[in-house]
Amino acid sequence: MIETVWCHPSAINESDEVGDGTRIWAFSHVMSGAKVGTACNIGEHVFVESGAVIGNRVTIKNGVQIWEGVTLENDVFVGPNAVFTNDLRPRSPRSTSAEARYRTKSWLYPTIVRQGASIGANATLRCAIEVGPYAMVGAGAVVTHSVPPFVIVTGVPAAPAGYVCCCGEALGKKRADYQCRCCGRRYVYVDGIVRPTTD
Repeated sequence: MIETVWCHPSAINESDEVGDGTRIWAFSHVMSGAKVGTACNIGEHVFVESGAVIGNRVTIKNGVQIWEGVTLENDVFVGPNAVFTNDLRPRSPRSTSAEARYRTKSWLYPTIVRQGASIGANATLRCAIEVGPYAMVGAGAVVTHSVPPFVIVTGVPAAPAGYVCCCGEALGKKRADYQCRCCGRRYVYVDGIVRPTTD
């Protein structure tokens, strides 16, 4: 069976690089030059700018803007109205006092959300950071620094609040070895980082 991209009649898809099985819902806009993988779900009122990169099986809920310089790896979840940025010191590029800065890409600071990570509703991510694999950003958090793998961060500014399993179940708050009570995966605490075991 051949899968295709499904695009709601009120949505705009200008990109030739949207993977099979991806669904683009009402009033969303994917610009030419954006890359979107297979089997993604792009909710209503989502904007994906040229230069944004979205992996496979990514879920983006309503009201999110994915700007140039933002990369969402495979299996990422982005909650409704989460905010990404790509300029640490933004000015209007049309301003005569700032136009020289915007003639190059020197203003552009990338953000990477690694595989399986989740961004909660209404969270704000400052650019020039990385959210580690399977990390979880709590709803409403303001993230100003990179987030390690398997760490939950909450608050303003966001701070570590515990550890989380690949499946999304909370593991605990202490620096320790864990077994997920939901799926049974095991984790070890090594060199300041929680890592899954290979068994």
